[in-house]
Amino acid sequence: MPRFLSSIGATERWLILVIACICIGLSLATDTFFTLVNAFDLLNSSAVNVIFAAGLLVVLVAGGIDISFAVGASVVQYLAVIALMKLGGGNWAIGLILAAFFGFCLGAVNATLIYHFRIISIVVTIATFNLFFGLLMFFTGGVSIYLLPDWMTRRVILFEHETPAGWAEITLPVLVMAVVVLATWFLMRKLSLGRQIFAMGDNVEGARRLGINIGAMHYLAYGWLGACAGIAGLMQAHYAQEVVPNALYGRELEVLAAVVLGGARLGGGRGTLLGAILGLALVAITQNGLNLLGVSPYAFRMIVGFIILVAISMSGETLGFLTERMRRSRRADDVASGGAE
Repeated sequence: MPRFLSSIGATERWLILVIACICIGLSLATDTFFTLVNAFDLLNSSAVNVIFAAGLLVVLVAGGIDISFAVGASVVQYLAVIALMKLGGGNWAIGLILAAFFGFCLGAVNATLIYHFRIISIVVTIATFNLFFGLLMFFTGGVSIYLLPDWMTRRVILFEHETPAGWAEITLPVLVMAVVVLATWFLMRKLSLGRQIFAMGDNVEGARRLGINIGAMHYLAYGWLGACAGIAGLMQAHYAQEVVPNALYGRELEVLAAVVLGGARLGGGRGTLLGAILGLALVAITQNGLNLLGVSPYAFRMIVGFIILVAISMSGETLGFLTERMRRSRRADDVASGGAE
């Protein structure tokens, strides 16, 4: 076995094999799939979801679930653009900082409710999903923003190549995606904070006994996802050249299915960035292939639902498990507080 394949997990190897088979099949079924233009278009359009996936992986490894991040990204789009216009337009640096800050604040709301009020993460994020989206639609009236700062409407092309099928281009969202993925990899694999997140996701009580600040880890995990979502929202606005309230609505299930398919365990303690990216690549390639073959988009939604169902069934980390996990954590907190007294 090549050294590269032997250094990655079984899930990642299977995903690589499945992706290769699907790509071969689509290349034979359609003339437009195996082209540089389609490959680069797929990379550009998937950049936002990869940024989402990097942040969501941190939350899943920490033992939580968050389905509010896509709606949070929509909220950040509005907040960031309005703030930038009030600041005179700003630039990319200010825009990314504002987006990450607003996103972190929304993630901190989830962390506060989950940690301090001891509510199961999926229940909290279902609530904030509806809360964030409801507030967004109430205050905006569902009206899109087309007047963006000039620097946001200028396409930033990092690489382009002319082919018989047209121009193949790699744009700014791909670079931002690469930076976010690298930063997430550094956090999870090179810093002690990442090891603490893995430890908390694997065993909350054991992590607490080791002296890990569980509250800080919650804020780090959900704040990181929020910041990633904010950056992804800004990239989506740049890519679409407009801010639409429901443009990212529904992305959360697609990204969740991809990350879980990549080996992240519902319940925490396990997951890799490579697996998350490969899972997302499989989902994106499947969607792209169905579009090229003229298959109804509803078929793709069925596939995503099936992936989530299979992943939850195989993981054994059901809502009951998560409830019991939260109950054990609460008992441990009570014991610790009693000992302190």
